[in-house]
Amino acid sequence: MRPTFYLTLPVLANILTACAAYTLRSSVSWAVSSNHVEADLSEEVAPSLLVDGGGLWKQAYPAGIDDTPGEKVEPEGDSNVAAESPARLFSYRTEKVQVARGGPPPHQETARTARYIAHSSDWGSLATISSQDKIKGHPFGNIFSISDGPLDNSTGVIYFYMTPMDNTVTDLKINPHASITFSEAESDFCRQMIYEAEDPRCARLTLTGKMVEVAPEELAFAKEAMFSRHPVMAKWPVGHKWFFMKLELIQVWLQDWIGGTSLIPLEEYFKASPF
Repeated sequence: MRPTFYLTLPVLANILTACAAYTLRSSVSWAVSSNHVEADLSEEVAPSLLVDGGGLWKQAYPAGIDDTPGEKVEPEGDSNVAAESPARLFSYRTEKVQVARGGPPPHQETARTARYIAHSSDWGSLATISSQDKIKGHPFGNIFSISDGPLDNSTGVIYFYMTPMDNTVTDLKINPHASITFSEAESDFCRQMIYEAEDPRCARLTLTGKMVEVAPEELAFAKEAMFSRHPVMAKWPVGHKWFFMKLELIQVWLQDWIGGTSLIPLEEYFKASPF
């Protein structure tokens, strides 16, 4: 006969108290370095980082248990080796590229609000008409880092850094029309106000137009716009044949309050200041 064990309430309480000191980490965790790491990312070297054995966004740490919530878990082994791993070659201090957000404009100022969201957003969801076999003709959304200019020079024009290897670029070669959507939920404002992302008071902006390659005379500004806001991009593998695109606007759609949406004339949008 197997022995029977009983847990008294005090013993059970002690066990639960001990468990409360631990948190489970997700099954996928990525290495983030707090220091800028210089590396040789020439055309010959960089593509080798993208092979299956050690991909660019290589998993750094296995799933595990943290004995202190929020504390960084260091990988086992030689720390110098870990610091040189491919996953760390593309890390920069985030505070250097934070957009100074002094708070959104009054919601009645729709053109200014639209420019504020376009300038303060670091990324958006770009929707194209898919050319992929299984979903040909259907909408396809993809995330892209963007910039409408350096921090002190907002233009309202959305710039992209693209590669022909991306499905979205394949779509745009067939149909260059696209829409990009931004949400004020990207900033701290909606969290502070306890607004859900779908709450109309948490503003959302959709810009629709035609995606075009940036002309040679505009390349210097496009490069400054993107790399000043996303310096890591300057280190991306040249073998991916990156190039700059921008969205030529047709429509500016905004919802920033309860009671309806706004279609903002392009002239008003470009005249407004986000600051």
